[in-house]
Amino acid sequence: MARSVEILFFLVVVFWTAASLGAAQSPIGTGTGSWASAYTKANASLAKLTQSQKVGIVTGIGWEKGPCVGNVQAVSSIGFPSLCLQDSPLGVRYATGVTAFPAGIQAGATWDINLINQRGAALGAEAKALGVHVQLGPVAGPLGKNAEGGRNWEGFGADPYLSGIAMQQTINGMQASGVQACAKHYVGNEQELNRNTMSSNIADRVMHELYLWPFADSIAANVASVMCSYNRLNTTYSCESLQSLNLIKKELGFQGYVLSDWAAQHTTTGSANAGMDMTQPGDNFGDNNFLWGQALSNAVSSGQVQQSRLDDMVRRVLAAWYFVGQDSGYPATSFNSWNGNGGPNVQGSHKDVARSIARDGIVLLKNTNASLPLKKPASLAIIGQDAIVNPSGANACVDRGCNTGTLAEGWGSGTAQFPAQTDGTKIITSTTDTTSSAATAASSAATAIVFITADSGEGYITVEGVAGDRNNLDPWHNGNQLVQAVAAVNKKTIVVVHSVGPIILESILAQPNVVAVVWAGIPGQESGNGLADVLYGRVSPSGKLPYTIAKSASDYGSEQVSGDDNYSDGLYIDYRHFDQANIAPRYEFGFGLSYTNFTYSALKLPAAPRSGPLTFSQLYTSAGTVTATIKNSGAVTGAEAAQLYIGLPSSAPASPPKQLRGFTKLNLTAGASGTASFTLRNKDLAYWDVAGQRWTIPSGTFNVWVGASSRDLRLTGTLTVA
Repeated sequence: MARSVEILFFLVVVFWTAASLGAAQSPIGTGTGSWASAYTKANASLAKLTQSQKVGIVTGIGWEKGPCVGNVQAVSSIGFPSLCLQDSPLGVRYATGVTAFPAGIQAGATWDINLINQRGAALGAEAKALGVHVQLGPVAGPLGKNAEGGRNWEGFGADPYLSGIAMQQTINGMQASGVQACAKHYVGNEQELNRNTMSSNIADRVMHELYLWPFADSIAANVASVMCSYNRLNTTYSCESLQSLNLIKKELGFQGYVLSDWAAQHTTTGSANAGMDMTQPGDNFGDNNFLWGQALSNAVSSGQVQQSRLDDMVRRVLAAWYFVGQDSGYPATSFNSWNGNGGPNVQGSHKDVARSIARDGIVLLKNTNASLPLKKPASLAIIGQDAIVNPSGANACVDRGCNTGTLAEGWGSGTAQFPAQTDGTKIITSTTDTTSSAATAASSAATAIVFITADSGEGYITVEGVAGDRNNLDPWHNGNQLVQAVAAVNKKTIVVVHSVGPIILESILAQPNVVAVVWAGIPGQESGNGLADVLYGRVSPSGKLPYTIAKSASDYGSEQVSGDDNYSDGLYIDYRHFDQANIAPRYEFGFGLSYTNFTYSALKLPAAPRSGPLTFSQLYTSAGTVTATIKNSGAVTGAEAAQLYIGLPSSAPASPPKQLRGFTKLNLTAGASGTASFTLRNKDLAYWDVAGQRWTIPSGTFNVWVGASSRDLRLTGTLTVA
């Protein structure tokens, strides 16, 4: 059996290399479409550069050698600055006067295209105000193959369509504000365990339909840069894989530049010839060993790297700089990552966007007998360390490398605590995770709210024995026991979960006195305000799960591996796997309750497109619009995230039973109706034809569903394609 797997993998890799990727060279950017003007300017500037200046533009100056986590050499003769590249996908790292935005997974849980765009615009505005040229986000990888994945929370959800639309909207917002976005981590960086050595061995169709999909959407949104990841892809390091970099540069026509994750470069010529365009931070975190710089100059002089390849690197970097308009009036860098200079306050009114996402990303999982919203309870017990700010200070842990106090970001504590209300309610607190004190506080209150967490992060930090990826799907700090202790003495126990991803809730749901479960996610600095908005009914909850919550960890069918990962789950991750294997989840992908009710009616389908292969230019053109009527049939104002799922006909190769292919959020007053409109792109109805190396719309009957979640499908139709 093992030998068969080896042969199959060999055939997949050989076929992908030979058929999918064409000639063994990195294509030269030509500046097509909306990039034309930027390339004209880039070519004019390129002609003025010396060889040393060219190399300086594509080589990081070294770790902690500039004010940002990454910088390159400035060239004053063409007005080119020392580009400032800075983390992170949820705010400007090491700056102090910035907004700590909700994480990507919280934005994904809103299912709100406008809010996701506003978040991107606010992120970009703060970065630009501080003189950051390249903000290192948003995140499309990891996608969320493994529920325990340490960095899943940085992305938008375990579905390529949801992630792709969120990537597009975030990039549009960021780059409209003037900062270069960076789609990362490309590709197959689905675990932290051994990420620097393991190989993600991904079959061609799986790559195109799952892991490449959101990066393709990013490129369609004209993202300025893409970051190649630490891991190997089909045995070759991602930053040195001509095959994977040709997927984006040749097949997808990417006009921007590829930069390395920090110290993800391994050789001088291998990375250059594969198509990497910039190395960061230049050396290996301060060892002064530069694989490019003079070594790249020597490689060009000796003919190991063609001059045209170096010129293409520089052209792409310059073009991206021109593309977002950074050549005129761009602020100088006004903070320093290393000396305590956090820069000016650039938050503006962005806390409003942060609060909206923190609030609208909250998912109400359970609400027995309308226990929520709270209605002036006589007394309220607030229980759990997650209910307060870290006693040592909100920013006490370097890079959020702890789980002490309220969890608002991966690897660390947030900057807001649950606020006591001024409605006459008596507040009783037990802000440790000790079961005995929790029970004492809960026994003397009419209602108890228990806060529990689950944390994860990047593998270079270990927190409480967790080295990036989670060890299991249990809540931290004996969260199950904490809830049990409270529920044993309080008949109105409400559980609030701050978590980076799914946890197993079975023991909590088994407590008869647990009347409500509020999934508060990773909400950023406005955690307390957003949560209070929902708990007290100022806003009806409208978040939906961006992943599946299972009944058992083993139900996911995928987990981290200690060696290479052959991605045997194929196309079947998260809800696709649960559907294919006929496994009942506890809470399905797309699920979320409200304080009101919504009814669905009047499904209308477009005229059927024609079957057959698609050209690249046809992928993102419209295949028609699906509409449905949504009515708020309850008593309060609310918002509904309606979802469109498509099932491919039997003529297509084996595929998931249903796949998300549209979503829209309608805000409706009580009794009001609205139209949910889903524009299908040709690609949304296609599969990747491995033999033909193209997207193809199959013939036959497509199933079409519109509903409130991946398993609450209210409307059903069919579309017959000839």
